[in-house]
Amino acid sequence: MAVDKIYINMCWFREKVFDDGSSLINCAFKVDELQELADEKGWVNMVIKKRREPNEKGYTHYAQLDTWKPDGSQIQNTESEAEQSQTNDDDKLPWDD
Repeated sequence: MAVDKIYINMCWFREKVFDDGSSLINCAFKVDELQELADEKGWVNMVIKKRREPNEKGYTHYAQLDTWKPDGSQIQNTESEAEQSQTNDDDKLPWDD
């Protein structure tokens, strides 16, 4: 089932690449929009994606709301894997004796 993409419109990202190859991304968000998109716990999960080309204002990235939610089987698998790792003595490090 395909989920419609929800773009976060009231934000901008501009990447600055320095001569030494390092970079940083300046960003700004409109708080009102983020509050509207927040989940029941107050979090806004988003994916930041690079544009193919900077737009006319020089913005290099955009944001999309991350709507992925784990289903019950993924949560149960994670819990059982955690239990297994806690009970497996082969995972001990030499200095853990």
